[in-house]
Amino acid sequence: MFKIIAIVITVVIAAVLIYAATLPDTFRVERSASIKAPPEKIHPLINDLRSMQAWSAWEKIDPGMKRAHSGGASGVGAVYEWEGNKDIGQGRMEITESSPSRVGIRMDFIKPFAAQNTLEFTLKPEGDSTRVTQAISGPSPYISKLFGLFCSMDKMIGGKFEESLAALKTAAEK
Repeated sequence: MFKIIAIVITVVIAAVLIYAATLPDTFRVERSASIKAPPEKIHPLINDLRSMQAWSAWEKIDPGMKRAHSGGASGVGAVYEWEGNKDIGQGRMEITESSPSRVGIRMDFIKPFAAQNTLEFTLKPEGDSTRVTQAISGPSPYISKLFGLFCSMDKMIGGKFEESLAALKTAAEK
């Protein structure tokens, strides 16, 4: 009986490991919100990394985290570095692309794990509103694929994107 249970467990573990290997090598999570403001009012709130402190959901996780800004005040080359508690970790963001309709940001996570991702915001006018889409994408190494079987990136990040976009909406519609 023990031998049968051991074989079943081994087969299940092997199946999970094989299945994880077949998952995509990259991930992407995105959320959108309609904001009753023109793109030119929203863009500065995204393009200046200091402004993100007012609306980013991650800022609320550890209000006491250490923050440092360098590079320009906004736009390409602006840098924001943080180091916080175990929930927020440590990392760095740098704006790599900035146009009236898009802000691209390179995100380097240092703790609790090393990762490099791309964060992007797109702004699309829709009548008297603007559709703002926040997306993150990056590589999905094997260990992330295994972890994703039990807790997806979409579930981990999607809710925070929704919170951030709601706060951005409030700030832009003032």
